[in-house]
Amino acid sequence: MEAKTLTNMATTQTAPNSICISKYLYSLSQTPQRLRKRMLATWTPDQELNQVRQRSGADMKRKLQWYDLVALGVGGMLGVGVFVTTGTAALEKSGPSVFISFIIAGISALLSSLCYTEFSVQIPVAGGAFSYLRVTFGEFVGYFAGANILMEYVLSNAAVARTFTEYLSSAFGVHNSTTAWRVQVDGLIKGYDMLDFPAVALILLLTLCLCHSTKDSSILNLIMTVFHVVFFAFIIIAGFLHGNSNNMVRPDGLTPHGVRGLLDGAAGVYFSYIGYDSVSTMAEEIQTPSKSLPVGIVGSVLIVSVLYCLMALSLCFMVPYNKISESASFSMAFQHIGWKWAANVVGAGACLGIIASLLVAMLGQARYLCVLGRARLVPPWFAQVHPSTGTPLNATLFLGLCTATIALFTELKIVLEMINLGVLLVFYLVANALIYRKYVMISHNPRSHTFLFLFLLSFCALGFSISWQFHEQWWNISIFGGSMIIITALFQYMVPCLRQDTEWSVPFMPWPAAMSVFLNIFLMSTLKMSAFQTFGIWACLITLFYVLYGVHSTYKAEEFEMGVNEVNPNSSILLPKVDIQVI
Repeated sequence: MEAKTLTNMATTQTAPNSICISKYLYSLSQTPQRLRKRMLATWTPDQELNQVRQRSGADMKRKLQWYDLVALGVGGMLGVGVFVTTGTAALEKSGPSVFISFIIAGISALLSSLCYTEFSVQIPVAGGAFSYLRVTFGEFVGYFAGANILMEYVLSNAAVARTFTEYLSSAFGVHNSTTAWRVQVDGLIKGYDMLDFPAVALILLLTLCLCHSTKDSSILNLIMTVFHVVFFAFIIIAGFLHGNSNNMVRPDGLTPHGVRGLLDGAAGVYFSYIGYDSVSTMAEEIQTPSKSLPVGIVGSVLIVSVLYCLMALSLCFMVPYNKISESASFSMAFQHIGWKWAANVVGAGACLGIIASLLVAMLGQARYLCVLGRARLVPPWFAQVHPSTGTPLNATLFLGLCTATIALFTELKIVLEMINLGVLLVFYLVANALIYRKYVMISHNPRSHTFLFLFLLSFCALGFSISWQFHEQWWNISIFGGSMIIITALFQYMVPCLRQDTEWSVPFMPWPAAMSVFLNIFLMSTLKMSAFQTFGIWACLITLFYVLYGVHSTYKAEEFEMGVNEVNPNSSILLPKVDIQVI
């Protein structure tokens, strides 16, 4: 009797599993048809603002003002840029002219920020680039960008957290900051063998803080950012007063590696500007998005660009470029001029800035994952917003644990160029999307004209970049550069663009977006081949996830909501059909 009961129980438990497997196998057999329907399927801004957002249950709480956004943008960028990338860029690429590299990267970031700003005003949701690209180019392009932004956030946060350990040890007077307070494990691959427990502790502590309240986290960031800017002013003034201007030309001149070194340095320090896009993900938590977002995004980029240039100049005034330390470069610079006490202060101030930048970046990464969950491209568990705190609790906890795990093992150099490539690619896509949206979706011009322009623009930018990298004759570079200018001017003259007076929009279109496309391609071309190889593996993995999970999940969720017909092999129920928007 007992054996029969056990058999019945086993059969009962096995039956649902068999049904689930058979349903999934059926879904896989429908993959080509579902890809055709879903890859280019778009949502309208109104659907993103209402229907999709409701999938999170509770709404995020609107408590942020414009000054919160400026502080979030400034705090998110300052701690990362100067303290993580300046030393390496000056020592290996740009030399004393590293401040010019920051200017070039800042111009590119400003152009990209203008594109982000217009999208965020028109589509004020937490999805950032994912939402902007999904309403323009369709589901797959949006998913691809969202997955890359998530990768960039997690890897960059892990790398920055490890830098925190170096500066923290420097604040306590430890000279060998690279290995101090880390545990070396024999047998692990080099670059992954130094375990960083302080970085893990910091990430977990910030994760708990972000789970509690966005407004409280914003206030904490505002306080830290004010102190951090004052601290920056101290470094800038001290560097100029007690440095030596001769260091700007010693030992090999202002640009020891020429113009090529300047541009390679610009690609390297572009990592510094990661953070302003986090501001756009706060759109659902701002009281007046249309007024606050332009001030928050563009204002923070301009403020940070000025501070970056002054900080880079200050560093090169204090130390000849060939003696700059790769790790904790500013602390070591003050030791070089004999201010050992200031080196400790710099270590403490850098720690404060790094905490602020991590706080902002971890805010942004959770909201990206939340919106991917709303779209059903990842499990919907990530989309849930806690009703009392108004924060995406599940996404915050999950990504906090992922970031902490990577920070425990991985060195900054291993992930830096892959981060830069992922960010530049997403910014390139957003610039293309803005042109397409303004000239096709809003102005109702034939899409073929805009697609042809975007193709020729990218082709000219790629030709210019390849010619530059392979040291071609100057006339080759001039042809591609001149062609880009002529093509953009012809497009502006021949294809009309309707201006929306009721909302903020990028001026002088299509020039800012076209320049952003060009600069992003050019900066990508300066990165090492290893970055493209690693990125290629990542791109294959996320595409495979979309094919095996994402497309089927969104098909079932969104087609059911829209009443689209699908024949279930185990059911004869037919749902009425409606059209899906495709680009």
